[in-house]
Amino acid sequence: MSSSTSTFALILAGGSGERFWPLSRRARPKQLLALFSKKTLIEETLSRLDGLVPRENILILTNRDQEKAVRSLVPDLPPENIVAEPAKRDTAAAIALGVAWIALRDPRATMLVLPADHLIKDTAAFQNTLRTAIAAAQQSGDIVTIGIKPIWPCPGFGYIEMGDASEIRDDDLEKSSAKNLEKQPVFEVRRFREKPSVELAESFLQQGNFRWNAGMFIWPLPTILRELRAHAPQLGDFVTCIEKEKNLDRALADIFPNLPKISIDYAVMEKAERVLVVEAGFDWDDVGSWTAIAKYFPHDAHGNNVNAGSLTVLDAGNNIVFSKAPKQIALMGVRDLIIVQTDDALLVCHRDEAEKIKQLVAQIPPELQ
Repeated sequence: MSSSTSTFALILAGGSGERFWPLSRRARPKQLLALFSKKTLIEETLSRLDGLVPRENILILTNRDQEKAVRSLVPDLPPENIVAEPAKRDTAAAIALGVAWIALRDPRATMLVLPADHLIKDTAAFQNTLRTAIAAAQQSGDIVTIGIKPIWPCPGFGYIEMGDASEIRDDDLEKSSAKNLEKQPVFEVRRFREKPSVELAESFLQQGNFRWNAGMFIWPLPTILRELRAHAPQLGDFVTCIEKEKNLDRALADIFPNLPKISIDYAVMEKAERVLVVEAGFDWDDVGSWTAIAKYFPHDAHGNNVNAGSLTVLDAGNNIVFSKAPKQIALMGVRDLIIVQTDDALLVCHRDEAEKIKQLVAQIPPELQ
C-alpha cells in the first residue's frame, strides 16, 4: 500500500444545518456545533484522521458564510487548505474542486471524501475500515464507498445493494487492519437505490444485502477523473482547466458558479463502471434532525429528553427539550413536542413535523436564519 503522503482527504463542510434551527444558523450549522463533546463535529472529523492522513493533505470545503468560523476552529490547518465555495453547486461540483486541488499536489494520489457532520465515536474502528477501503481502491483501481449496516428501515437514507464479495488479497488487507480489529469485508456494488418508501426499506432489511449510503468515498485520483470526464464532462473539463492553468482561484470565481448543480451519486456513482463497498466496522449516526439527536440527551421515565438544566414534568412525555443555557424547565400536559431555546429564538413544534423545520426557516427573518 502507498505511503500516507499519497493519501489526501476532502472534508465537505458546506451544509446549512437548517434542520437544527434555531441552534444552527447559516454561519454556524450543525458541523460547527459542539453537540456531543467539547469539540465541534468538524473538529471531531479532523481528529479521526490523525495518523491516517497528514494535516497538510486535508482540504476543507465550506462556503463564504461559514469560512471565518471554520478557520477559527482549525487554526493548525494550512490556510490554503480551507476553501470557500462562491456558490452552492451540490456535491459533484464540490468533489470536482477537491479533485483539482489534490491533482495540483499529487495526480496519482488516493482521495477520501468525508462529510463533516457525522457522529462516529470509535476512531480505531473507523480508521481500520478506511485503511481497508484505501487498500481496496489502490489494488483494484476502482471507486470504493462505505456501507453502514441498517438498524431500521429508514426512508430518509440512500441504500447500496451489495453483490458478490470482491477478491482483495489477504496480504493487502492484513496491512490495512489495526491491532485487535477484524478486517472489513469488501463487496461489489450491484446498484444504488435512492430514498425508498418505508415498505421498500423494510424489504431491503429483510434481504440482508443492503447498506445505508454514508456519503463516504475513496478512489485513486485518475479513476475519479476518468469517471467525471465520461459521465459529467463539464466537471471533468473544470478539473482539466485547473490542472493546465494551475490557477484555482480564477476557476473558482469564473467557472465554479456555472457548474451543474448535481449530486455525486447522480453524476458519477450510479453510472461508474465498477464500484466496491466496504462494510463499516464502526458506529455511525448522521444525526440529521432534532429527533435523531435526542437519544444522546439524558431522558426521564416518561421519555422526555433534555440536554441541560433541571426538568420538572406533570403529565408530559416524549418531548425533546434543548436549552442553550442550563435552566429550570417545566412541562405540563404536553406530549411529542420539540422545544429549542437560544438567546434570540424559540422553536416549538410537534416531533412528527421535525422534517419541515427547513421549510420554516425560509420564512424566518434573514438575520435569524
